Amino acid sequence: MQTTINLSGVAAGLKNRVERIFKIVWLFRFMSTPTPTPPKAPQHPVKTTYHGHTRVDDFAWLKDENWQRVMHEPDVLNNDIRAYLDAENAYTSAWMNDTADLQKTLFNEMRARIQEEDSSVPDPDGAYAYYVRYVEGGQHPKFCRVANDGNGDEQILLDGDAEGADQTFYKIGAFSHSPSHDYAAFCEDRSGAEIYQVRFRDLKTGEDLEDRIGNASPDIEWAEDGKTLFYTVLDDSHRPSKVMRHTLGDNPANDVVVFEENDPGFFVGLSKTESRRFIIIDSHDHVTSEVHLVPAVTPKDVPFVVAPRDPGVEYSVAERDNRLIILTNADGAVDFKIVTTSIKSPGRPYWQDLIPETPGTLIVETQVFENYLVRLERVDALSRIVVRDWESTQEFTIRFEEEAYSLSLQGGFEFSTDILRFAYSSPTTPRRIIDFNMRTQARTLRKEDVVPSGHDPADYVTRRINAVAADGALVPITVLYRADLVLDGSAPVLLYGYGSYGMSMPASFVTPRLSLVDRGFVYAIAHIRGGMEKGYAWYTAGKTTQKKNTFTDFIAAAECLIEKNLARPGNIAIHGGSAGGMLMGVCTNMRPDLWRAVVADVPFVDVLNTMCDTSLPLTPIEWPEWGNPIEDETAYHYMLSYSPYENVEAKDYPAILATAGLTDPRVTYWEPAKWVAQLRRLKTDDNPLLLKTNMSAGHAGASGRFDRLEELAFNYAFVLKAFGIAA
Repeated sequence: MQTTINLSGVAAGLKNRVERIFKIVWLFRFMSTPTPTPPKAPQHPVKTTYHGHTRVDDFAWLKDENWQRVMHEPDVLNNDIRAYLDAENAYTSAWMNDTADLQKTLFNEMRARIQEEDSSVPDPDGAYAYYVRYVEGGQHPKFCRVANDGNGDEQILLDGDAEGADQTFYKIGAFSHSPSHDYAAFCEDRSGAEIYQVRFRDLKTGEDLEDRIGNASPDIEWAEDGKTLFYTVLDDSHRPSKVMRHTLGDNPANDVVVFEENDPGFFVGLSKTESRRFIIIDSHDHVTSEVHLVPAVTPKDVPFVVAPRDPGVEYSVAERDNRLIILTNADGAVDFKIVTTSIKSPGRPYWQDLIPETPGTLIVETQVFENYLVRLERVDALSRIVVRDWESTQEFTIRFEEEAYSLSLQGGFEFSTDILRFAYSSPTTPRRIIDFNMRTQARTLRKEDVVPSGHDPADYVTRRINAVAADGALVPITVLYRADLVLDGSAPVLLYGYGSYGMSMPASFVTPRLSLVDRGFVYAIAHIRGGMEKGYAWYTAGKTTQKKNTFTDFIAAAECLIEKNLARPGNIAIHGGSAGGMLMGVCTNMRPDLWRAVVADVPFVDVLNTMCDTSLPLTPIEWPEWGNPIEDETAYHYMLSYSPYENVEAKDYPAILATAGLTDPRVTYWEPAKWVAQLRRLKTDDNPLLLKTNMSAGHAGASGRFDRLEELAFNYAFVLKAFGIAA
């Protein structure tokens, strides 16, 4: 009997068995690979007592005892701390692994909106015009010049890509050519710790001089002799505390101390009057300033004070025709006024009002020309430029039409000119650089940023709405969304905020945001108290013992978006960094029900411990902003009532991503690390809680322009995944 074998059937059976075996093997491998487990930081309680109140800090050990050295040498970080941070990074990477393709897509979108081959508008200065440009694929700027008469080739004075080619981190903090155009000084940071080295270059030969100055901040100014440089150096607390004078060719060890600030709450800065007659030494904290001047043509002269410091009085100085033009809040001018006085009698008793204060109209800054005085003002969160003719005293205002926009003066090298340069943009309008003729009032568009991937402002809508705060104050909100978006409250929302130090959040054109907006997001900026969008009083109403207004304003902004059918509770992502990261921490504690996701970049969340630790960078300088909890019991308990780290509770929290920089001198890495450890210990939900520490950068994150986009793409991928639209 002949047996017929069905080979196709055997093959099919074998195929099925093989597939079952592969499935079993795959399932076994999957099950044997554990789901990433969140790291659990050990608890080592440390007790501290202030004003009779004792706190227990379980995670104080995350602050390296040798933290100051870590800022300079990250490799010396304590092994246990490094192991914990590495474990958190590994967990974050594992949780975000399925967004790798999305991150690439976001990064490519963001990069495609950047004109990689780009340059600034040349800025004339005598025989040359100076500018900065980028090349395709380049991470860092090139500082260049051309002859002002149009003849001759471009000269690359400093190539950031070449200088930073072999560096993990590289940042040029300042570049300044000498008045003679023969030399340049520049400041570079190679660690992210904001500790700069000053170098010098011969612009005729392109060769570097032997002069090198370390432990500096990126504040440099040339004297008019073209061979003397003023610079600032850091003390052990990372505070710019001294102004030094260096002469080219001399040993920096012999440099002269020009000015030293001995108050640990003050730091010094350098600038130069537009007339180029004086080097300005500005010693200040957040609420008080004192200015000393050095004649730029006789740089060895002893500095003279304009007006001795008076607590709560701020002023800045310009010069024209042997008179000082001073912007100040003296004599109760809350929103600032402009006064003048003779150089021979600079003190406050001699100040005469030129532009009196107008309450509600904040004078943000001035720019002085030989024939004109320009002031940038802000009224109800919108900026405007006012030009005054020195001879006729006539004024006019440069106005703009959009509901929300950003406006900034661009400065320049020339004093005797009719041309004012400013930058304008809005959330829908790319940045435009405009030269304005102050004599004819004609505008010349010098440059409009190009979006290579394409951008039509008509595809988007910018609105300005107002939330009603708990005390009735109106809180401006800038809103951006696609014109075709259905506004029924179902759209995901990202709400951004800061609200500290008087910093105003501009309603500007920021191309990466379009990656969210084009995916159906509403992007909103809350102009909350603590900034100066609505004047100086808007700032003071959001600091020290009124700091909680910042947080309740932000929550009111979210509730306003809900009321206007732009959002729904629990469908809002929030984003802020540094002091804005503290805002994230507080609002997450206060109203976790409102948020779907939280991105807190280098968040200042260990407020009370930091403000009680005078050994930390900049702490005494911060007391006017937050209060001094060491000496002031009221400040201590007020800070305790909102500090994010101390107020974490056993309850549900939204998805949270916190970032940190190991060499960050402003918000030290252990603040977000401790906060995440505390949240993980107490929270009762299963939502993701991620900590991502950049082990080779500081406060600003990565230094290259594309590296920064990668970090933002990571953040946005986290947000999109939290909303379930990460595919």
